[in-house]
Amino acid sequence: MALWGGRFSSATRDEVALYSESISFDKRLYRHDIEGSKAHVKMLAAQGIIPEATCEAIRAELDNIRRRIEAGDFAYDISMEDIHMHIESALIDVLGPEGARVHSARSRNDQVALDIRLYLRDEIDFLIGELRHFQRALVAQADANPKAILPGFTHLQHAQVVLFAHHMLAYVEMLDRDAERLADCRRRVNVMPLGSGALAGTTLPINREMVCRELGFDRVTRNSMDAVADRDFAIELVNALAIFAMHTSRLSEDLILWCSQEFNFVELDDAFCTGSSLMPQKKNPDVCELTRGKTARVYGDLTALLTMCKGLPLTYNRDLQEDKVAIFDALDTVKMILKVYPPMIETMKIKAENMRAAASDPALMATDIAEKLVELKVPFRTAHHRVGSFVKYCKERGKRLDEVTLEEMRETIPEATAEFLTLFDPEQSVAKRDVTGATGFRQVEKQIGYWKKALA
Repeated sequence: MALWGGRFSSATRDEVALYSESISFDKRLYRHDIEGSKAHVKMLAAQGIIPEATCEAIRAELDNIRRRIEAGDFAYDISMEDIHMHIESALIDVLGPEGARVHSARSRNDQVALDIRLYLRDEIDFLIGELRHFQRALVAQADANPKAILPGFTHLQHAQVVLFAHHMLAYVEMLDRDAERLADCRRRVNVMPLGSGALAGTTLPINREMVCRELGFDRVTRNSMDAVADRDFAIELVNALAIFAMHTSRLSEDLILWCSQEFNFVELDDAFCTGSSLMPQKKNPDVCELTRGKTARVYGDLTALLTMCKGLPLTYNRDLQEDKVAIFDALDTVKMILKVYPPMIETMKIKAENMRAAASDPALMATDIAEKLVELKVPFRTAHHRVGSFVKYCKERGKRLDEVTLEEMRETIPEATAEFLTLFDPEQSVAKRDVTGATGFRQVEKQIGYWKKALA
């Protein structure tokens, strides 16, 4: 009979037990469930709700259960539904009625809310550390290739020349925002719900603040109904994970393009690629492609959580059992991305010569010509129009922008001087962009120095 079975006259059907079990996925919460129960019984003893001897016996047996689980010597049974019931039943098996005192002043509703918050707090701390490792890998590539120049793109068309290092540091910035979002989310995760009971609190004289301190939370929840119904913190976390996955998907797309023969800017190490079952010459960037696919999976987890919660009346509903499927899947997917990407970036070969060859397209410096006209006090829109006309002039004659004479340039840009003919040098174009945050050599050097110090 289930621990809650006193009101029932018949057992749960086997297919219902199979349908409603969650032990197959929530058993990963065992450590946090035990941690929460140890703090809970310590408080119960301090408040005189259970004997001190019972508290010590329960805490000791909880440690023993944890050792059994970690040694693979703990049996799971779907009839006991979830990790909470498994651990409580194991306590009762050894301690008898005294073990049953563990659930005094507690419901599974506030218990699972506690467990998932403890679990997510640890996961967030781990993820932030892994994000920093990912950032360091990108900074290392930037630092190793500070002079490599390549075309920057808008609309996947040649736009302006930029430094490869600047491109890498753009993703460092994205990952930094990801870490900030996780840290901010952690503040709302780190709130202690235990003591809220099923929804209305308890008549027993518990000390919630003691449990809060024992478990390292910032504060206790203020409303017992909200405490057991709230999954905002989990939705917020998976949202942050989805944004991170989107960032890695964008990086993946850049790398997929750069690995193609048409670009040939980088080469990924063989360890991160696969071949074709038919075409012997193929080297496919499968890790990058899988990341694009797995990003959609994390989006699905976020959508599942939002959809699950949208129609729930207060307070707890069994629907919320399914939250862990989406939460765990999103976390597991992101942790795999974070495991594989830093070494892939660290071992990536940069083909600076090919990048530089692509960056020699003089059209990439068209904006430099317009800004040179602005220096000569020509209004920008006028300058923009004249340079656009110059580009059209060259295209109609089948010439590159750097293949015309000064006289030809003056047909559309009357202010042109001999200096204008020197504006097509990619290194010069980069060097001139010497404003904070820009792609200039000095600015990128500063950015690299900043990140090396920040991530040390």
